Amino acid sequence: MILDRSKAPEFKIPEDFELLPPLERTLSNGSKFFYIPTPGLNAVKIEVMGKGRRTSLPLVQTLVPMFTLQMLHEGTKQKTARELAEFFDFYATQVYSNPSFSHEGLGLLSTKKHIFTVLDVFLSMFSEATFPPEMLEKRKSLMKLSIQVEHEKTASRANQVFKKCLFGATHPYGVIVQETHVDAVSRDLLLDYYNHMLWQDLEVFVVGDFDSQELDRLLSLFGQLPNRIPTDSVLLPNIDTLLAVKEPKEKSVQSSVRIGHCSVSKKHEDFIPLTVFNTILGGYFGSRLIKNIREDKGHTYGIYSALAEVIDSNYWVIAADVQKAYYPEVIKEIYHEIRLLTEEEISSDELEVVRNYLIGKMLMQFSTPFDLLDGFQAVHRSGLALDYYSQKLAYLKTFSAEDILTIGRKYFSNPPFIEVVVG
Repeated sequence: MILDRSKAPEFKIPEDFELLPPLERTLSNGSKFFYIPTPGLNAVKIEVMGKGRRTSLPLVQTLVPMFTLQMLHEGTKQKTARELAEFFDFYATQVYSNPSFSHEGLGLLSTKKHIFTVLDVFLSMFSEATFPPEMLEKRKSLMKLSIQVEHEKTASRANQVFKKCLFGATHPYGVIVQETHVDAVSRDLLLDYYNHMLWQDLEVFVVGDFDSQELDRLLSLFGQLPNRIPTDSVLLPNIDTLLAVKEPKEKSVQSSVRIGHCSVSKKHEDFIPLTVFNTILGGYFGSRLIKNIREDKGHTYGIYSALAEVIDSNYWVIAADVQKAYYPEVIKEIYHEIRLLTEEEISSDELEVVRNYLIGKMLMQFSTPFDLLDGFQAVHRSGLALDYYSQKLAYLKTFSAEDILTIGRKYFSNPPFIEVVVG
């Protein structure tokens, strides 16, 4: 059979989509262990994640968890920062921090050949970090410089101000990091956080090719990690939304626009339909916003919309960096495109393009075992199982233009939303 390479392969939608859940175990320290086997693959990925406790701290200490995780790379009782870096480099291993509001932890990428050689040193970072004062001062100086630079970027500043408007200036999710927050970081605070608040309710995620004996060895090693009982949750302040902020920057040649509002979580029955609506509006390169504001009018290089989450709070946002003189027109056109999607059904051609794009994108998310781990964590942290993706595929295969119109009217028919313009 001769293959005709002038024709693209036919796109076929799978009849079913089933993902096997990871092997789950409870370790001797009470933490959960999740293992995804990868027969024949030499690469290993490990992530150890605990419950994020940033919201339990005073707002002035909002940077303490991040600095704590960063300082784990600056030396342990076994090795200095330089020795740690050289050791991991020699064994082709990458160690990275993973700080967020919801989770805090360390990750590791290595090879099957060297994994048990590097694990002892990796695990020592969880209980033997030394927090050298001179390294802390260097990191604080770099952080202050970063804050100064980011404050001058209209896009970064707009993201900060948008979250402040969405949640409120006194809410942990809305606080804008300042140099005073860096000044509040001290070695004593980091040690206290490290010894008492970090590593709560640990979960270990492993991807690799291990036989039963090797797996038992991993279970034993990770069972020795500190796993603290979660402290009581702190009652967060009420969300205090501010609908509009404009922050001029005379020397800026562009304005960064953010428009959005609160949304629903993955557990909500409308979340998957909202992802489709969002894609049509601004979630891919063929979206309404791209065609109107980038391709037709040329006011921006890129504009997008997205659904996002911070622990149990969810929101959607439209983001664009546009020519300064045209930002009022861009805002007007954004609302125009939203209105059209709440009043007129999309064409059958556009519907099928979006359907095929979203199905293909979802399937591509699971092209490697590491992708499967990321997909599992995404739903696991939302209290869902892997069958969420089967449910999503079922909806993507069957949604209609009327479904999109309905969801648009329900969530997008009452503008104006939060509007932020910086620049």
